[in-house]
Amino acid sequence: MRYPSTFFVQQNNTLSIISFTILLISCMVLKSRLCSSTAPSSFKALQVDGHFSFVQNEFAARDFGNQFHFLPSAVLHPKSVSDIATTIRHVWQIGPGSELTVAARGHGHSLQGQAQAPQGIVINMESLKGQEMQVHMGLFPYVDVSAGKLWIDILQECLKFGLAPKSWTDYLHLTVGGTLSNAGISGQAFRHGPQISNVNQLEVITGKGEVVICSEEQNADLFHGVLGGLGQFGIITRAQISLEPAPKMVKWIRVLYSDFDTFVKDQEHLISVENTFDYIEGLVIINKTGLIHNWRSSFNPQDPVKASRFVSDRRTLFCLELAKNFNPENAEKTDQERFGSIRESPELERLAAEEPSPKWEKLGRRSESPELERLAAEVPSPK
Repeated sequence: MRYPSTFFVQQNNTLSIISFTILLISCMVLKSRLCSSTAPSSFKALQVDGHFSFVQNEFAARDFGNQFHFLPSAVLHPKSVSDIATTIRHVWQIGPGSELTVAARGHGHSLQGQAQAPQGIVINMESLKGQEMQVHMGLFPYVDVSAGKLWIDILQECLKFGLAPKSWTDYLHLTVGGTLSNAGISGQAFRHGPQISNVNQLEVITGKGEVVICSEEQNADLFHGVLGGLGQFGIITRAQISLEPAPKMVKWIRVLYSDFDTFVKDQEHLISVENTFDYIEGLVIINKTGLIHNWRSSFNPQDPVKASRFVSDRRTLFCLELAKNFNPENAEKTDQERFGSIRESPELERLAAEEPSPKWEKLGRRSESPELERLAAEVPSPK
């Protein structure tokens, strides 16, 4: 006769456990929501040299890929490294219950929303005002620069000293911290490695808000983790970048191909030979507007005869972009070396265009164009 009583006790215990579990989950959800709702407002009380913006932050929900659009709760516009450290330390102190994320945004050229923080905090690195750019001469010259600086600005400053960074990206209106957080692949990578292989030292803010100096000899794990780490191991705030003497002139050559196999063989050949170009980059051109009007091919509109040799409308073409550094007094020798590097191929269908120019013109040829930036941002660009 006691069995029914035991059954009811077990049933009541089960109901109590279920009720307690539901209550616990509800409290956790409520706490999470309270943390999420109060966290952004708590940033208003933070003492920073710059400022936070809580409205009109749509720019931080866009990037070059134009595939993801996540609006942040706030954007920090820092004026000092301590602004960033204070902000990240505050997020760390709030704890994981807030589910706040932090993302550093440079010039907005990410493709997959890497620089976006859904309902989190975006740090506008271009606002960072650290020490002035400092070029150090000597046997191993380098430039000490804020991570929010654009590579085009570094180029122009270093050229005043007859120097230039060893490795570049194809487009120079990008921030130092942005490319170093990825890799920084360029036409010089076959010789000097990517940009992350030409860094002497970094200043990094860790996930706890600590400001740490790292290099090959000091905090090496953090140094190698941050370089190419997509911002997952810390935010780069300053970098020392290796420099080399900048030649006075450059021969800039573009060679167009219609055959992919020949294009690849020529590129591999040029990279492997000893006496070759200083810059070798391959790219694909989806030609919908004609070579002369295609900004990617960079053919001179004043020379339509060469461009017209290709019946190329709506064809996929392949381009080798080559550069040979030289001094004006050695121009003839440079021409001999250049033609000796390009392998002759009777079956090759190609079109070459070339021009001599100062090195800074070649590196800065794709200048910042607000209209081009706007048009490019309107079209989704899968990685």
